[in-house]
Amino acid sequence: MEIEISSCEHLMYVSEIQQEMYDSAQRRGTGIAKRSIEYLSKKISEGNAVVATENGEWVGFCYIETWSHGKFVANSGLIVSPKFRNGGVATQIKQKVFQLSRDKYPDAKVFGLTTGLAVMKINSDLGYKPVIYSELTQDEEFWNGCKNCVNYEILMMKERKNCLCTAMLFVPEDDKKKEVVNNQPENKYNEINQIDFEYSVQKSLGEFHLTTKKNKKSPDEKESHLSV
Repeated sequence: MEIEISSCEHLMYVSEIQQEMYDSAQRRGTGIAKRSIEYLSKKISEGNAVVATENGEWVGFCYIETWSHGKFVANSGLIVSPKFRNGGVATQIKQKVFQLSRDKYPDAKVFGLTTGLAVMKINSDLGYKPVIYSELTQDEEFWNGCKNCVNYEILMMKERKNCLCTAMLFVPEDDKKKEVVNNQPENKYNEINQIDFEYSVQKSLGEFHLTTKKNKKSPDEKESHLSV
């Protein structure tokens, strides 16, 4: 199986991809917002998608979108052909499209909306965290994309504050902080200080015992001193 960044060579699969996205949403009764052939074709031809194939057959797909002038990136439309499900393909595609997002937009926050537990698990492994909807892009065009979702009325009733989808967010700054912590050299400071402290204590105790011994008089010495 090959998992590649999309190119015009993959346009031959766009009709199958679109149909499976729609059929999957219908079967589950929850949303994958429907996208037009033209929209998906543009994503594929511009290299803003990942396509998995095997022996010339379409296996899986996912694409990226940018919002709020590139401040947010979404990995959207993750779909795997029914024939190839339950084999870890979705995880591999997600990892590939996530890396594509990070390479193209390294400073952007990466987010997703999903009703699938499997996708939530994949996102969590990649560093996403569950957030409230207000943490996501407020770009009107993004939310307009939910109009084709079967749950759009619920979203509007909730004033876009929540819906059946779980919002998840990856923040680059958090990842950088984690890298800094993980890449720090082993901290010997406390260990050295502990050794110095123990040495100082031992030295002080030794000096204390030595002084005590010097100041301690034998009975003969005390008597001699008293007789003078």
